[in-house]
Amino acid sequence: MTGLRVEDFDYDLPPDLIAQQPPAERGQSRMLVMDRATGAVRDTHFAEFPSLLQPGDLLVLNDSRVIPARLYARRMKKLGAPGPSRLGTWETTTGRVEVLLIEPVVTPMPGAPGLDSETWESKNAERLRAPSIPRSSVEWVGNHEPQPASGENIQPRAPSIPRSSAERVEIHEPMGASDQKMLGAPSIPRSSAEWVGYHEPRPASGENLWRALVHPGKKVRVGEILVFPAPTGEIALEAEVLERNYFGQRLLRFNPVADFFAVLDRIGHVPLPPYIHRDDAVADRERYQTVYSRERGSVAAPTAGLHFTPQILDALTARGVEIARITLHVGLGTFAPLRVERVDQVRLHRERYTLPKATAEAVNRAVREGRRIVAVGTTVVRTLEAAAEAALQAAGNPLRPHSGETEIFISPGFQFRLVGALLTNFHLPKSSLLMLVSAFAGRERVLAAYRHAIQERYRFFSYGDCMFIA
Repeated sequence: MTGLRVEDFDYDLPPDLIAQQPPAERGQSRMLVMDRATGAVRDTHFAEFPSLLQPGDLLVLNDSRVIPARLYARRMKKLGAPGPSRLGTWETTTGRVEVLLIEPVVTPMPGAPGLDSETWESKNAERLRAPSIPRSSVEWVGNHEPQPASGENIQPRAPSIPRSSAERVEIHEPMGASDQKMLGAPSIPRSSAEWVGYHEPRPASGENLWRALVHPGKKVRVGEILVFPAPTGEIALEAEVLERNYFGQRLLRFNPVADFFAVLDRIGHVPLPPYIHRDDAVADRERYQTVYSRERGSVAAPTAGLHFTPQILDALTARGVEIARITLHVGLGTFAPLRVERVDQVRLHRERYTLPKATAEAVNRAVREGRRIVAVGTTVVRTLEAAAEAALQAAGNPLRPHSGETEIFISPGFQFRLVGALLTNFHLPKSSLLMLVSAFAGRERVLAAYRHAIQERYRFFSYGDCMFIA
């Protein structure tokens, strides 16, 4: 659909309807049920969700787990000529810097073409799978929205490795000075599914490199050292700023530590969205995760899954609903604001995903047998539809298990190939997620449903209520 503007997806939301806390009990959210074809809506509660699915439906979940990605650092001020110790020639400044980790910079594993996703999962399960029990939090102050900063938008070049002829390889060069564009601005169209081969999520060249948003961004320059204190005051992490990018982005190289994620668990904070106007609390360590989360890597929760309880999952299984999982690590591609005027100008950031062998087979069976595929959240929609697009581009249409990246943008006019029903939260005005939902059920019908939800005082956004579209 051409001619749509980002403004066409705006709506007025009273601020008091933005949920600041999760519901008192998980699974007690309200749910708006919407007929995808007619737009008819009715009010109910999420507890009714299992009764809305039919035996044989395939329910697909995103099992990505949120990492405590919000950190607070001190800048190091250089004192004089370098000495034998880098820390010995610097001193900390008084200003505090907020750092939001976005994603690690990884490199493909040698021999990747012969490693399918089942082997990849077994090799990495112990290291990547997070503990099932919530961890303690630490006190912190501030929950600021990252602000823009000028600079370059650097993307590392993926190394060239031999791949089998069945794999589609699209590795793009890093942007040069003449190609610099603001995030979200039009760029050269690329395939929605970037096949980078199966990789172990380890830092490039053995270094612990992360892309991050930094606030205040203008003060943090390339070459500076950031130190991250623990609650007890000792320095738990140290990072050097390698690159400066647009809108507060930086490329950071962290000093080696025995267990980086264990340090994050100790000093990091739950990355609550900026529209939640409070500090993170101990309870957020558990409530801002789905009960089925396993694979660490997201910096925002796949929020449609927050409503599920073990009891609801058991009820779905008892009803004859098949359950499968994908992993898409939520990053800038999901939550970055759109900074363009027209919908056809929108370009999303790439996000990492994995389609396991069992899930690819389950989806292929459901398609062959004409069974409905129900996506829990927009991240599942993007993963499945990106994989379907890639399958059409490759030899043979069935989905293949793989890991890769996607920057797929779904807006009105998109042809859905797999997803037949969608459970989703209410999304921000003028967001790419609202555009995705509008593509699935029609912009006017979706906006009418949102007006109904506002009138009935549903709770919006991450900790809010949900809607089921079928």
